[in-house]
Amino acid sequence: MFDILVYLYETYYRPDACPDTAALVKKLSAVGFPEDEISEALDWLTGLAMTTDQTQPAPKSSTGFRVYAPIEVSALGTQAIGFIQFLESAGLLTSLQREIVIERALAVNESPLPLDKLRIIVLMMLWSQGAEPDMLMFDELLLSDDDNATRLLH
Repeated sequence: MFDILVYLYETYYRPDACPDTAALVKKLSAVGFPEDEISEALDWLTGLAMTTDQTQPAPKSSTGFRVYAPIEVSALGTQAIGFIQFLESAGLLTSLQREIVIERALAVNESPLPLDKLRIIVLMMLWSQGAEPDMLMFDELLLSDDDNATRLLH
């Protein structure tokens, strides 16, 4: 599923540039993606669109603190939660976007969620909103775990 999401991000600059569902399924099949993964990816994207549409706009700046439920901690894992908190504290995610990311991460049903998959979820959430990540966020989203280990903080 995540390979398909990355393919869509790389192929279509904006979500509205994607063809309709039937044509998209044909294109993804022609590229060689398995039918079950295509279905899973499209279901996940439909859930992303529904979650985004149903969320109420939040104030731009929030001083609240997000407390994770035990099931969220178990499903996300500490690395994913730490990464989400980093993005929010750096001003790269709003509290509303954080909640969308958490909801979509929980929909993956993989526990704990690997950081590389969480990065793709964040990227797809921004893509679905027509937002382009700034350079700091883009670096964070595209670095692999190995790249993070070798970076020096200045």
